[in-house]
Amino acid sequence: MYRLLESIRCENGELQNLPYHQARMDASVKMLSGKANSIMLGAIKVPEHCRQGLFKCRVIYGKTLESVEFLPWQRPQISTLKMVNADEVDYSCKFADRAVFHRLLEKNANCDDILIVKNGLLTDTSYTNILFFSGNLWFTPALPLLHGTQRAKLLAEGKIVSAAIRPADIAHFQKARLINAMLRFEDEMDIAIERIFI
Repeated sequence: MYRLLESIRCENGELQNLPYHQARMDASVKMLSGKANSIMLGAIKVPEHCRQGLFKCRVIYGKTLESVEFLPWQRPQISTLKMVNADEVDYSCKFADRAVFHRLLEKNANCDDILIVKNGLLTDTSYTNILFFSGNLWFTPALPLLHGTQRAKLLAEGKIVSAAIRPADIAHFQKARLINAMLRFEDEMDIAIERIFI
């Protein structure tokens, strides 16, 4: 039995990027069960008290929909990352169980978040996909732990480019930017390269 999670940005009563969330959900269910997904995210009703402001819509599901909750959301404060090697991490689907990330964070408590290196390549932080700015182009790791919805949207729009990025490569970039379903590209959650520690 699998338990999966979708976190959807709900802004002023509107669920954002639903086609990308639905596509990821459909692909995850097909991968894990071999069957077609029957849960339609477009059927989610936004509560009246969530129609103004910014909320995280947290959807837990398996073979059926388990729960939907709307949580107030505030932008996190992240200014430092530490690279950690974790070849064993598998987060190809957005599993509700995030224990592997909690363990890695506990071991590296002297930074705001971790940047996971898998098989010699940069992947993701514990909660976000990452982008790197070269001066004229934004690059994203070619093999992320999770194919994020914001990342998928930016790739489809041609705003970012996928590339294999090794730890030594980051010295050639000007800055990094964190993105996920709640953190959009235009929110500019940027990290200085010198604040990414080995």
